[in-house]
Amino acid sequence: MEQHSQNINKVLVRPLRMEDYKQLSQSFKRVYSDGSDVFWTREQIEKLLDIFPEGQVVTVVDNKIVGCALSIIVDYDRVKNDHTYADVTGNETFNTHNPKGNILYGIEVFVHPEYRGLRLARRMYEYRKELCESLNLKAIMFGGRIPNYHKYADSMRPKEYIDKVRKKEIYDPVLTFQLSNDFHVRKVMTNYLPNDEESKHFATLLQWDNIYYQPKPEVIATKSTVRVGLVQWQMRPYKSLNDVFEQVEFFVDAVSDYKSDFILFPEYFNAPLMAKFNDKSESQAIRELAQYTDEMRERFVKLAISYNINIITGSMPQIREDGLYNVGFLCRRDGSYETYEKIHITPDEAKSWGLTGGKRVQTFTTDCAKIGILICYDVEFPELSRIMADQGMQILFVPYLTDTQNAYSRVKVCAHARAIENECFVVIAGSVGNLPRVHNMDIQYAQSGVFTPCDFAFPTDGMRAEATPNTEMILVSDVDLDLLNELHTYGSVRNLRDRRHDLYEVRLKKKN
Repeated sequence: MEQHSQNINKVLVRPLRMEDYKQLSQSFKRVYSDGSDVFWTREQIEKLLDIFPEGQVVTVVDNKIVGCALSIIVDYDRVKNDHTYADVTGNETFNTHNPKGNILYGIEVFVHPEYRGLRLARRMYEYRKELCESLNLKAIMFGGRIPNYHKYADSMRPKEYIDKVRKKEIYDPVLTFQLSNDFHVRKVMTNYLPNDEESKHFATLLQWDNIYYQPKPEVIATKSTVRVGLVQWQMRPYKSLNDVFEQVEFFVDAVSDYKSDFILFPEYFNAPLMAKFNDKSESQAIRELAQYTDEMRERFVKLAISYNINIITGSMPQIREDGLYNVGFLCRRDGSYETYEKIHITPDEAKSWGLTGGKRVQTFTTDCAKIGILICYDVEFPELSRIMADQGMQILFVPYLTDTQNAYSRVKVCAHARAIENECFVVIAGSVGNLPRVHNMDIQYAQSGVFTPCDFAFPTDGMRAEATPNTEMILVSDVDLDLLNELHTYGSVRNLRDRRHDLYEVRLKKKN
């Protein structure tokens, strides 16, 4: 590490003042590998001091300004996903500063080259942390360069590089410092700084969380319109779980960009990982696949938090003491999760894999709707969704996997029937393509969609949205919960209200 050789008597971190600009302009210059440079103008510094004076500080060593840290306040929704430096700073006009926001966003940290190696930047970061706490902001965030990445870009992806820096197998002058200063990497962004050739146009979105943050109390209006996103998943070979989740995160990122409340993945979407176990029997291969389930759940929970979206994970095998089950997870955006199970096992699942049927029939409360989840074959049993309707279900999600068009038609027609008879929305998502190297998973057929009841307030055919058959894609659609409330009371027919409880009932049996 470079060491400063001069004697130092006093180091001070204090607020930036306009009279500091002359010294600042002489020492500050950001130079890129392509030869271009950037420096702050007097007008820009004046603007920052006018809109957010406490966010701008300098480091002074023996009356000489040798470093500065500049920041603004923005709202979390502006910076939680991909963005560029130009976006977040309003092309360096700082019109994006929002005093009512909840994120302290760092736009610059600089230390004069002759004074590096003295941990002066750490002092300015400590100031930022104290400011974040005193202003009751949720976190500090900013885009961080990875200037040593160009040395490794030919041999590894940015995520691998970041992981090796985290493990201290590679040193990066920026990222290593940020990680040691209690920041964590939320995601990788592209084209954050267009001139940054050293980072190969990549940047890390870094975050430090204020553990003392107290959300401001506010009146939350009941959400009427819910946006759902469906993933029509293409089956393709994957070498590792990391490869699978690179594709998963791509879809989560894409759907969350549309401000969706939910994203639904299909049943057994991780089946391509069984290819490496093709030398084993079908029942052994599915149990090998089950070894990934716990880690997949943990990764989905992190994605739900990171992208602020409720994730319905499709389904995957899970080994328990009493057997092998087909399960999925509702991963809420607040970090909590719950498990749902496939109740009815198809004859092929029982014969080829030895699966056991689940025992949980329940609805789930989320931040925008009461939902139910049925895996594939389960939607063909109307009793399950009727029980959920009695529990207040508003949206039924159905992850499925069907090999032929007639199998898909069973799921589709039954899903549509569930929407009519239970006066709810039904959302289905399946996989397409083929897996020639995975036994019992040869071909897939799917056409994902969103179904509604059939009444005047809804589409005449009960189809809210439908994907292109057998094509990898996402489908995003809005459903209006207020329309369900009107239907229950004023519908042309009222399937729930008009049931003859004096003659029949559908209920769960008490557990032994």
